[in-house]
Amino acid sequence: MQYNIDEIKVIRKRVGITQFELANASGVSQSLIAKIEAGKLDPSFSKAQKIFDALNELSKKNELKAKQIMNKKLIFVGPESKVKEVISLMRKHQISQLPVIKEQKAVGMISETILLDAVTNRRIDKVNDVMSESPPIISKDTSLEIIKGLLKFYPLVLVSEKGKFIGVITKSDIIKVI
Repeated sequence: MQYNIDEIKVIRKRVGITQFELANASGVSQSLIAKIEAGKLDPSFSKAQKIFDALNELSKKNELKAKQIMNKKLIFVGPESKVKEVISLMRKHQISQLPVIKEQKAVGMISETILLDAVTNRRIDKVNDVMSESPPIISKDTSLEIIKGLLKFYPLVLVSEKGKFIGVITKSDIIKVI
C-alpha cells in the first residue's frame, strides 16, 4: 500500500498505536515520529520506508479475522429438506440464506431469492431441486478484506477449521462489527 508522509499520524491512530510503539516497530526514534507528524521534519526515504513497513505490519495484525466476525450459530439444511421447512426455518431465525450441507460437506446454498424464483415458476418439494452452487469455505484466520471480496459475489461464506464448519459470515455480520 502506498502512503503519503502526511498520513502517518492518521494511520497510526487508526491502527491504535502510540508514537512510541510505532518508533519501536520501525526502528526509529519516537522524537522522529513526533517531528514528522508535526510537519517539522521531512524524513529520508529509508526512514519513511521503515515507518510505512511497520504501519503495514501493524495494520495486518490489527485487522479483523473471520473468527472475530463469524456467527457461530450455524444453521443449515440438507439437500433432501422440504422447501416448506426451509421457509419456516428462515422466518424463525430471520435469515435470508442457508448453506446446504450433507455429511460435513457443503453441497449448495438456498436463499430467499432462489426460493422466490423457483416457487413462482414451478412446483418444488426439496432443496436439491433448486439449490445453487456451494458457498466459499474459508479458514478462521481469513482477513476481513478477503471476506468482503467474497461477499460481493456470494451471499454467505462458511468458516471451517480442520474440516469442520464452525461458523458462517454474511454481509450483515460484517456490518455489525463495523
